Amino acid sequence: MSNTQGPARVVSEWAPLKARNVSFDWDATPLHWLPGDPATTHTINVLHLLLPAGERWFVHVYQQVLPYIRDERLREDVIGFIGQEAMHSQAHDDVLPHLKKQGLDPTPYTAQVDWLFEKLLGDRTLPPGKAREWWLMERIATIAAIEHYTAFLGDWVLNADELDRRGADPTMLDLLRWHGAEEVEHRSVAFELFMHVDGGYRRRARTWATAFTALAFLWQRGMRFFMANDPTLLDGKATLRDFLRGGRQGVLPTTGAVIRSVPRYLSRTYHPSQEGSTAQAVAYLASSPAATAAETTAPGGS
Repeated sequence: MSNTQGPARVVSEWAPLKARNVSFDWDATPLHWLPGDPATTHTINVLHLLLPAGERWFVHVYQQVLPYIRDERLREDVIGFIGQEAMHSQAHDDVLPHLKKQGLDPTPYTAQVDWLFEKLLGDRTLPPGKAREWWLMERIATIAAIEHYTAFLGDWVLNADELDRRGADPTMLDLLRWHGAEEVEHRSVAFELFMHVDGGYRRRARTWATAFTALAFLWQRGMRFFMANDPTLLDGKATLRDFLRGGRQGVLPTTGAVIRSVPRYLSRTYHPSQEGSTAQAVAYLASSPAATAAETTAPGGS
């Protein structure tokens, strides 16, 4: 196991990470929480399908890598990351019963996602030594690649003012922005952990290709699933045209922004601190209804 060092972190951007015990009340949130736009609603709703299993998997893998960490501040960051990801998983999982109550049962799709993370990407029966370590490093690198895109989406949603102008449901918007802000806040952890325990460029590029392809495949399947099973739509179909339209209108990331994110991650000088703003993320977390409520109910809160 190597200890390759990547570009140095931006020290002034560092902040200690903590999990915020948020909760959301979904009773007043409509099925199409972006009014009049089921396609955009369901494109973003795919997060609720992918994230619970995916972030439980992050936590499981990171608990295994803790003994390999030789930098105490990085260990502190990873422990904070684990706490935040566990809360993200729970918060998105809590949306699923609300969708089912509204006639859109996500179980057939989430069962497939659970299989992917628990079986295909889960622990394998490997003898102690090189093979087991190789599989752990592959998963650490894959998480770093995925976190590049969660930070990308977090930065996007923090700046997606068009969602406010279109009257997006405030509870759903707070969930998305609370989560997005924490993704920006901890955006450097997964990459720095990968660089600390391995750092190989070929592995970084290879696992990026795998992660990007899998995310694109799962996302379009999730969109198709939601649109086809939405009880309010007579002939619901997810189309590339709808995604491109959402990007042009500012309610989804643009295709160009997604494409430009690729060479940034694959650059040998890449560091996640170059993406987004910790100050903006922390400012949102200081005003988020869910995050501030969690602060006041926490032990020692005001």
